[in-house]
Amino acid sequence: MSIEVVNESGVTVDEASLVSVARFALESMQVNPAVELAITAVGLDAMTELHERWMDEPGPTDVMAFPMDSLAEDSRRPDAPDLGPALLGDVVLCPAFAKDQARTAGHTLSDELHLLTVHGVLHLLGYDHLEPADEREMFGLQDRLLAQWRDTRDRAKAQDRRKRSDDRLLGAAGFEDEPTR
Repeated sequence: MSIEVVNESGVTVDEASLVSVARFALESMQVNPAVELAITAVGLDAMTELHERWMDEPGPTDVMAFPMDSLAEDSRRPDAPDLGPALLGDVVLCPAFAKDQARTAGHTLSDELHLLTVHGVLHLLGYDHLEPADEREMFGLQDRLLAQWRDTRDRAKAQDRRKRSDDRLLGAAGFEDEPTR
């Protein structure tokens, strides 16, 4: 699975965490590991241009998803087991727009960008929220994926902290790891 992040927004973005949450969502949705995903963070002007051009709606937005037409034209789903390497599509984020949403929601910009990344990935997989039932399904799935990813991430961080603490204790006691020869 190849996930590329390009930050053209002028806002500092934790690219590694965007890759992590996108990879987790794709793996959880059992998307073929040969797919490629591009995530681009853009400024307000670029997002306004995209939003007006492709959605015919004024002003910027927080996230847009551009699935690759070839997957639909070939009647291939990105989660098909026999799919070879293929570009899933592009998720475009606007951190400057997302800042206000994060503040309103009471969480960090990083949390908002994680949510928007999962939201964009789900759009690439064919989910939408035009109808109330579809909205409940998509947002419920989005919330579950984010909660599972956060839990996995937090467990890994705690394990890493324990290992560093153990290493410091061993070092203080004179039992530092010696390099293997």
